[in-house]
Amino acid sequence: MSETLPATTLDRGALAALRLRLAAPLRARAGEADAPQAPRELLVCAGGACISCHSVAVADALETAVAASRLAGQVRVVRVGCMGLCEAGPLVVVSPDGVYYQKVDGDGARRIVEQHLVGGQVVRELELAAEVPGGERLTGRRVPFFAQQVKIALRNCGVIEPTSLAEYVARDGYLALERVLFELDADAVIDAMKRSGLRGRGGAGFPTGMKWQFVREAPGDEKFIVCNGDEGDPGAFMDRSLLEGDPHSIIEGMAIAGRVVGARQGFVYVRAEYPLAIERLGQALAAARAAGLLGRHILGSGFDFDIEIRIGAGAFVCGEETALLRSIEGKRGTPQPRPPFPAQQGLWGKPTLINNVETWAGVSPIILRGAAWFAAIGTARSKGTKVFALAGAIRNTGLVEVPMGISLRTIVEEIGGGIPGGRAFKAAQSGGPSGGCVPAAAADVPIDYESLQELGSIMGSGGLIILDDRTCMVELARFFVEFLVEESCGKCPPCRIGTRVMLNLLEKITKGEAGPADLDTLESLGRHIQRTSLCGLGQTAPNAVLSTLRHFRTEYDAHVGEGRCPAGQCKALLTYTIAAEPCSGCALCAKACPSGAITGEIKHVHTINQDLCIHCGACLSVCPTDAVQAV
Repeated sequence: MSETLPATTLDRGALAALRLRLAAPLRARAGEADAPQAPRELLVCAGGACISCHSVAVADALETAVAASRLAGQVRVVRVGCMGLCEAGPLVVVSPDGVYYQKVDGDGARRIVEQHLVGGQVVRELELAAEVPGGERLTGRRVPFFAQQVKIALRNCGVIEPTSLAEYVARDGYLALERVLFELDADAVIDAMKRSGLRGRGGAGFPTGMKWQFVREAPGDEKFIVCNGDEGDPGAFMDRSLLEGDPHSIIEGMAIAGRVVGARQGFVYVRAEYPLAIERLGQALAAARAAGLLGRHILGSGFDFDIEIRIGAGAFVCGEETALLRSIEGKRGTPQPRPPFPAQQGLWGKPTLINNVETWAGVSPIILRGAAWFAAIGTARSKGTKVFALAGAIRNTGLVEVPMGISLRTIVEEIGGGIPGGRAFKAAQSGGPSGGCVPAAAADVPIDYESLQELGSIMGSGGLIILDDRTCMVELARFFVEFLVEESCGKCPPCRIGTRVMLNLLEKITKGEAGPADLDTLESLGRHIQRTSLCGLGQTAPNAVLSTLRHFRTEYDAHVGEGRCPAGQCKALLTYTIAAEPCSGCALCAKACPSGAITGEIKHVHTINQDLCIHCGACLSVCPTDAVQAV
């Protein structure tokens, strides 16, 4: 930690002094001001993705190199949260210089210290840079990945030491809570949330201020605040990165809401697959309690509020709010009919306010900078920014925060750096398994709640998977429906039975066993499941199928009418042959074939018996000369 806090609880004066003392170096880290007086620091990404690329060892190597240099005692190594550009990890930033280094290893760490810090020369081979039309070389925060972003929820990620209360306070942390405790009444806060236009970032997009008002006006002396951190979408890591990189922002947002709606207890529900997020959140909660920012009589205001962590077992359906509440209560996580809504009867039958991690992270900036500031970002009905986990067939995988209304094309081509390997951009899958596919033809449509819904998809929590021309859209739909079949709680027949029937139909299509009538059945069944399922899981389960049927109907027709997979991915529809010219007769394909369909002598051309071939693709995967072909 950059500064040790007093052993006693803090008051408003101590918080203000701490902000003043540490503000300059923290602003320098964030690139918000020129601060020549700021200390030299090496920021190392300690987000989950970079840790998996050995960033902890890089941080250790930097500390060793600094200790061995003449700068010992003058330069600090700071482990910060996710910087966003996961593809380039491990990332290291030299502050206040603002120089980013990518894919740093132990030797790179030594060179950064010796060449940059001691020698004053940037290590060009490791510097994060981008070439743009005209020949200009952009570096650091000027590269399109960072330059196109507007960070509100992610404002502290990659800037502060995640569990350092002192560094969070220096970034105006808990200042919004102070104002709510001593300067603003509940009605003023709710009015600000309404005017800001902030909508729930967990998927449904319900107006946040309206939800807060419902809970405040609900009768009862006992109410609860809940943070939904049950992020279950494959490829999504927005909430995890926020909990890992800036847990105090979640704590502060929940405490503010507790004051506004009249709650004294909060719960953060996090899936067990996020051990680092749980660890750092626990450390942040302990620090906040020790400083008197949680617990009894917060900052001398007379307001009592505390937060506990509840760990989920990883059931996808527990992302649905009523199932999540039952899980917190110690019951099986199954959705409940609504009404009553949680705002009226939630945890243990008491009024309960539920928002997701990203929503909570956006609360304090709105209070500090004003509703009009937030509302000026985004579109008419979708205000502010949205965090996306950018994954799939894209050069710059990682975490991005962009204004609502930005085009998909800008995300893919500029922020994402385009499709690798010269492949064509085909579609983007948004909203996780419950979402749909946006075709490349709609790449210029602004991304907001309404536009995505019109295209047959949803915003969801923010997963954004980019697909190239090698993706079979039928197989993609089958994959997501299979996931949802496994994750269905089984409570209502439309979801329990309907999704299984959809999966069976999709499997028939990918095997070339379906007829045209099956496509009509698939579409009508999807519509029926949407209308009749109990909860959001079932109601959105057909989205992947219906959106691909709508935008990529020709692919379905090719599977059904021609027995052909245009993307060449459905193995049952492929014919495997061996070309004589490149075949070396190595016999690796024959050894790998599980059905004995391949014959031939060593050093002679081999052949495939189509009657015995089971279309497994094993021969294709082992052929060293590309003689095996699939058509």
